[in-house]
Amino acid sequence: MPRMTKRDEMIAGAMRLFQTEGFRGIGVDAILAPSGASTRTLYKHFASREGLVAAVLEERHRAFMEALRSRDAANPLGALFDTLDDWAHRHASPGCMLLRARSEYISANPQIARLVERQKAEYRQDIAARVAAMLGREDAALSTQVWMLVEGFNAIGGLAGDNALALAREAAFTLLAAAGRQAP
Repeated sequence: MPRMTKRDEMIAGAMRLFQTEGFRGIGVDAILAPSGASTRTLYKHFASREGLVAAVLEERHRAFMEALRSRDAANPLGALFDTLDDWAHRHASPGCMLLRARSEYISANPQIARLVERQKAEYRQDIAARVAAMLGREDAALSTQVWMLVEGFNAIGGLAGDNALALAREAAFTLLAAAGRQAP
């Protein structure tokens, strides 16, 4: 396995910290501690603290979308929920890092908020493609409903109990079945 670059180490360390502690309440020294990097190194690679935040969000989104797209396409909607289940267990911290970042930066840094909005739009398009593959046609309303179920889990899954994702999955397939019975 290739050795991580200092930039990658900074992203990985900051990502772990942001996942558990949030974004804005953490000082630069704490953010850099896991990688052992200096403030000068931060500015060399990212130009600013917010540049590191953006790089963390980009990496997190890339890794999730890669995990999502690597699943078996025989059941695209099932693969979505399987990926979410694996992701939630692997990252062991409830909630979506991207949604948290948007919430923390919506007023303080609109660029970061827009980055998350772009990422969530890409995710929503992926969900719409999965719904269309399952249904055999596009259905904007159903795609939005499934997206809302998934993002609802992402936002409050940790509060809703251990079976929250299973309930969201069941609701999505119930909606899919109902849409399949309707004439296009």
